[in-house]
Amino acid sequence: MAQVQIEERGDIAVLRLTNGVTNAIGPEMIRDLSGAVAQIRENFHGMVLAGGEKFFSMGFDLPNLLTLDRQGMADFFYGFNDACMAIYTLPMPTVFAAAGHAVAGGHILALACDYRLAAEGKTKFGLNEVRLGVPVPYLSDLIQRQIVSDRSARQILYRGDLIPVADAVVMGLVDEVVAKDALEERAVAFVSELVALPAPAFAAIKENRVEAVREQYEKRYVKKNEAFLDLWLSPETQARLAEAAKKF
Repeated sequence: MAQVQIEERGDIAVLRLTNGVTNAIGPEMIRDLSGAVAQIRENFHGMVLAGGEKFFSMGFDLPNLLTLDRQGMADFFYGFNDACMAIYTLPMPTVFAAAGHAVAGGHILALACDYRLAAEGKTKFGLNEVRLGVPVPYLSDLIQRQIVSDRSARQILYRGDLIPVADAVVMGLVDEVVAKDALEERAVAFVSELVALPAPAFAAIKENRVEAVREQYEKRYVKKNEAFLDLWLSPETQARLAEAAKKF
């Protein structure tokens, strides 16, 4: 698993993205991430999701993804959503720890966790898909609306702005802000408090929380994902994506 690694902290796994400074998300990372989540499900009782110090993740690996045809992009996109669902439905407590920015796909992975902790300072979140000409993926749209109020979700989804960590706390997107050098220690301690609770009861309660989103996604995901791909491959969006890819 070249682009992710699992670090053992007793019965808690720290799952870390390790694809360079930006931690851009492409097909290889999704394969590695999916395999790692499956291992964690079988061998641990809690998980912390972490990344790099500058970026947790900058989002989709646009230079790579822009070379794919529709089938290749579909394979990646469906796999990405499957990985997010696997994290979202893990029957154990999960905490996201953002030492750096979590943008687009990075923000989406943050949503898949039960709690979100972030480093104080300049850390930013954001779903900027609308600015690139695509919708926020359907699964993450549903989860975002579950986590924050409708008013905050509307602002996040409609505008595509980058959100400073202080504003993310006010919105309810981030649960706690921690000094960067203490972030992962705090995240592990946070998960440990939940792991100490009776695991079958926690898993049943979490299943109840995720059930409505899971069922709604499973009913509509093909139509919604294909609509995303239609827009992704449109000439106007491809031009916007090509311009954005220059930042990688």
